[in-house]
Parts: sequence; structure tokens; C-alpha cells
Amino acid sequence: MTAQIDQILRKHPEARRDSLIPILQEVQDAQGYLSREAVVKVGEFLSLPASKVYGVATFYNQFRFQPVGRYHIQLCRGTACHVKGSADVLDAVCRLLNITPGQTARDGLFSLEVVACIGACGLAPVININGEFFAGVTRDSVAEIVDSYRRKADPDGQDH
Repeated sequence: MTAQIDQILRKHPEARRDSLIPILQEVQDAQGYLSREAVVKVGEFLSLPASKVYGVATFYNQFRFQPVGRYHIQLCRGTACHVKGSADVLDAVCRLLNITPGQTARDGLFSLEVVACIGACGLAPVININGEFFAGVTRDSVAEIVDSYRRKADPDGQDH
């Protein structure tokens, strides 16, 4: 992980404070999240305290501080999805996976993120799992969707 962060930082030899967000985005793209180690290293590289780096990163909801699951669920809570029942879908997902938004299940299989809008309002409520969209999701159908992803995974963690 350290080597990966170092490689990203080497691509920005003249970086200053205004490079903070792009560097954090690259680190997250490479690692899937911003580790404590990454926050410290980026801060040292840019001569910023880690608290400042963390403060900037927590301001933007695009940054994560935990690894996402193999199947990352994005659940839309925009207006159309809300009106069509996304609160019930969110409750069902939380109960099914025993996690809350922003968390990853203990087995690492699923993570849950609530997003403001997916941009598919006519298909509400909508969820996205690793880029695959599901429209008109209900409490019952989300259970079937989650179960289908569980069946895709082997006990040793490999996809079929």
C-alpha cells in the first residue's frame, strides 16, 4: 500500500495545496478508500497536517475511509426515489446486511452508500451495485437482488 501511495505522489513532483483533492482522488481510485496511512503520507508530501487533509476529505462525500465491499451498493435517496419508497429499501438493505450507510459487512462482501441522486429518476427507486442498475426496487426485490449477489460468491470469496 505504501509503495502505491509513493508511486502516486511521485507523479506530482511540483504539487502544492491545490493538488490535494486530485491526489486524494487518485489514492482512492487506486486503493478503493483513503487509509489513515494515505492521509498522513499525502499530508507530509504537501506539508499539511494530517488533520487538514482529513478535514478536507471529510467535507466531500466522494471520499471513503473504509474499504468498500466486493459488491458496493449505492442506494439513491433523491426526491423521486424517496417519494417512491427508497426509505423502505434502505431499511431492508440495512437489516439484510446488518450494516448502516458508510459501512462494509464483516465478511467484506457488501458495502452500502447512500447517494443524493443517481440520475435515473424515472426508474425510481434505484440502486446501483458495482455499476449494475436496478430500477423499481422494493423491500422484497432488494432481498432477491442481494441474495443473487451472495450466490455469485464462493465460500472462498471468488466470483462465478
